[in-house]
Amino acid sequence: MKLYVSERAPNPRRVQMFIAEKGITGIEQVLVDINAHEHRAHPLLSRGPMARIPVLELGDGRVLSESRAICTYLEGLHPEPDLMGRNAEERAFIEMADRQVEWSITLPLAQAIRHQHPGLAVLEQPQFPDFGASQQAKALETLRWLDAQLQRQPWVAGERFTIADITAFCTIEFARLLKWKPAELGLPALAAWRDRMAARPSAA
Repeated sequence: MKLYVSERAPNPRRVQMFIAEKGITGIEQVLVDINAHEHRAHPLLSRGPMARIPVLELGDGRVLSESRAICTYLEGLHPEPDLMGRNAEERAFIEMADRQVEWSITLPLAQAIRHQHPGLAVLEQPQFPDFGASQQAKALETLRWLDAQLQRQPWVAGERFTIADITAFCTIEFARLLKWKPAELGLPALAAWRDRMAARPSAA
């Protein structure tokens, strides 16, 4: 199998961290320069309607896109250590937390960065800085909610480390492009959680 990734982008990093946490070997990682629009010209990546990465090329030539779908596939192949839930109830609550992060933090922060950071102008034309600023404010509101959650529980989805922590960590690290740091935003529980995440070998 081959995994197509790019530097610094949060969604490819989510899958890379997931693979590292699982200890999966044998997946070739192919670096794609999205700033140079390599993903749009690539014969395999351009098969998808949006030509986005990450993409996992399976051994039979089929292509699996969307980071959550790729992780679900890999979880099925390598069920241990479990990162998505051991039974229906746990899977549902972990997926809920993961989706809450994805839709209420990852998506608005990605829009904030794409519309405000000059280095991403090549990917987002035209940029709308006012829209980016509004999305940044929405993401900060949800981060305050997440900080409150982490004051009551050690991990994003509850009592143990899961895929929801990977999603949140990759998003918050990507937000460093906005010069955001949880401790400076008055989010102490989030800052402590982020430091614990950064110490994990998979974060490297």
